[in-house]
Amino acid sequence: MRISTKGKYAITAMIELARRHKEGPVTLADISAEQGISISYLEQLFAQLRKHALVTGMRGPGGGYCLRRPASEISIADILRAIDESVAATAATPVSGQEDMPESLRLWERLSHQIYDYLDNITLADVVAPKGEPRIRTSPPKSPFRGLHRSAA
Repeated sequence: MRISTKGKYAITAMIELARRHKEGPVTLADISAEQGISISYLEQLFAQLRKHALVTGMRGPGGGYCLRRPASEISIADILRAIDESVAATAATPVSGQEDMPESLRLWERLSHQIYDYLDNITLADVVAPKGEPRIRTSPPKSPFRGLHRSAA
């Protein structure tokens, strides 16, 4: 599984907002200084996050960004979807003109769905939970191999 720099930065910035939610609005300059992400890149990310109702911007002195919903209601998958980030187990695609998807591609497709299902169950609140508290409140994901049968050779 690979998450692009764009995905990592979006998650990192949202974690920073969740971590600092009690401080009020957080400026992109503060996130940039704390996390080492350029302000111009953060502006692009936050435009998408705002469009998908994950953050809200406040103008003027003391302005900045806040989470639009509680951290416990924003999953890591929500963030990735907002920035159009795919989390695929592989980049392989069926060969053009091939009617049936090979079993291996079907496996990777199922695995990709399982990854998203798993990330849907990890919230920002889970990630910023103090040490010693459970960080992820979900059971392990179901096996992506369930339902696949070996064919006799």
